[in-house]
Amino acid sequence: MKKNILKLTTIATALLLIGCNNSNEEKKNYQNKVSIQDQIERGKKLVNVIGCNDCHSPKIMTERGPIPDPSRLLSGHDANEALPPLNPESVKGYVLFNMNSTATIGPWGTSFAGNLTPDATGIGTWSEEQFLKAMKQGKFKGLDGSRQLLPPMPWPAYSQMPDEDLKAIFAYLKSIKPVENIVPQAIAPKI
Repeated sequence: MKKNILKLTTIATALLLIGCNNSNEEKKNYQNKVSIQDQIERGKKLVNVIGCNDCHSPKIMTERGPIPDPSRLLSGHDANEALPPLNPESVKGYVLFNMNSTATIGPWGTSFAGNLTPDATGIGTWSEEQFLKAMKQGKFKGLDGSRQLLPPMPWPAYSQMPDEDLKAIFAYLKSIKPVENIVPQAIAPKI
């Protein structure tokens, strides 16, 4: 009888320990999922607060004026949008935005807001490290040896953000709907 009680106690203890381990593992997985979701939600809030949609989202006109097009959020300058002809002398000394605020002409030439969606034509192939390098060092596509990000991208201001905030923004951008859109290359100024 004592042997049976000892066996039952041993089995019950083993099952309890296995159950606790599974419970701890499930709890850890749940906490990871929650923390990732929390990070994405924080990133979404930051993207809205710092105004990423202002330049990186094509707009649609409403009765209240232009708003970001929900079907193309953060997809950058529309590859199909041709800029109207412009005499550079007529805007000398000025910075000029197109109607969507996705293209800007200034002394640096013409720059186009990048596609920030997780499509391959956007940041779909970027690593978190590349994103941090782009935001902290102003490197085009976050690549060493690449050109600096062009105005009006305010990366010097964003470089002051804590890494945790930039990582949250990256997590959010990786979670949104991918939009295929090959943004045009920057155009050098005409001298």
